[in-house]
Amino acid sequence: MQFELVSPERRLASLDDARAVRIPGADGDLTAMADHAPTITSLRPGILTVETASGEESYAVTGGFAEIGAGVTVLAERALHVGDMTQAIIDDWVAEAHKAKTEAPEDAADAAAKLLADMVAIGGHIGLNPNQPNL
Repeated sequence: MQFELVSPERRLASLDDARAVRIPGADGDLTAMADHAPTITSLRPGILTVETASGEESYAVTGGFAEIGAGVTVLAERALHVGDMTQAIIDDWVAEAHKAKTEAPEDAADAAAKLLADMVAIGGHIGLNPNQPNL
């Protein structure tokens, strides 16, 4: 199936031979495969993985939307191939999430805390050690 990953800065991936796409959905992780029911889901920060005949490619995403139909199109707020992630980048993403949490109004505090926890988890998942602020 066709797979597209786009961020505001650029197109990160365009593949014609995706077998499966593991998506960090806001309501839970899901795997899209050929003939998947049409779905649109929002993304939470996490690792998006595309399986092809030649292997897997993984990307860190911070949010956005995924549209599943004949193929999968992901519009990510921010996305980077995990091979391009550095300690400085994950520390920056975690610092931004921590700032959002500390500045969040009371009615948004839980969502901001979840965002921060997800950002910290991304770093741990790809082998980086994010500067873990008080969650």
